[in-house]
Amino acid sequence: MHIDTFQALADPTRRRIVEALRRGETEVGALVDQAGIHQSGVSRHLRILNDAGFVSVRPDGQRRLYSLRPEPFRELDAWLAAYRGLWERRFDRFAAALEKRRQSPNTQRGRRT
Repeated sequence: MHIDTFQALADPTRRRIVEALRRGETEVGALVDQAGIHQSGVSRHLRILNDAGFVSVRPDGQRRLYSLRPEPFRELDAWLAAYRGLWERRFDRFAAALEKRRQSPNTQRGRRT
């Protein structure tokens, strides 16, 4: 995975655009409304997302329709999987400790007697 992946998603406007594109293929005009910035700004952010591989563009007459590409999200998911496992193991240990404390005869309503 490239650091560009994180840089592309670091900007809140680009994340809003990605969120809007989750609903499906969208033209720039609709993204302008959802991103809350001018068309030139949306186009610049779309170019960055396109360069990073997050979006694809399909011409439709005078319009340009943008959609999300699944590959970079799969790459992110694969990278995060190792960390997800780390935290799941910690949460499992925490849940076991809570259960042990709950079952302890010396514990009454969260207080030791």
